[in-house]
Amino acid sequence: MEKILERLSALEKNFTNEQFLTNRGLSNEVGIYIFAYDPKDEMAVREFVRIQKNRNSAYNIIEFDLYKTFISICEEKKIIKSIPSMQERKGSEYLKEQLKKVASPETFAKKMVYEPHKYGDIVVITGVGEIYPFLRVHSFLESIQHMFEDVPVVVMYPGKYDGQTLVLFNKFFDANHYRSFALV
Repeated sequence: MEKILERLSALEKNFTNEQFLTNRGLSNEVGIYIFAYDPKDEMAVREFVRIQKNRNSAYNIIEFDLYKTFISICEEKKIIKSIPSMQERKGSEYLKEQLKKVASPETFAKKMVYEPHKYGDIVVITGVGEIYPFLRVHSFLESIQHMFEDVPVVVMYPGKYDGQTLVLFNKFFDANHYRSFALV
């Protein structure tokens, strides 16, 4: 537990770093960062995000929980109540494919639009583990890349990221992803 607390403390220090807040020093890349952590530390990470959102500081955490967004999309499409029966009738694999069509990476991206972006905003993406297998993080990140050129994006990722490969829950290969930066 101490290791994750040390890493979260280091992450918090990044949040106050001028280069981080302005996306400078990234070789003209969009500032999308992956904070990978052991899935057993999920509750500590959730508490960290909750505290950071409520803290009055020089930065402003704007959290997008992918699971809550997914539920919202399903409610808007008026399919939330039919999901259990569809799974029962057609099976889990069929349901997964149908939900991927309704809740595409682009649909998630549209739900994250906010204006104006302000200095000190940090977009934090949570709910990555809960949304699996309906949304793959690498395709989602490609969809939002153009939206956040002026504010940093931090993906709280329960798994491993070595700067090239995403492995959800240290078990499921998500994809090769080269456009993000490993953080802390």
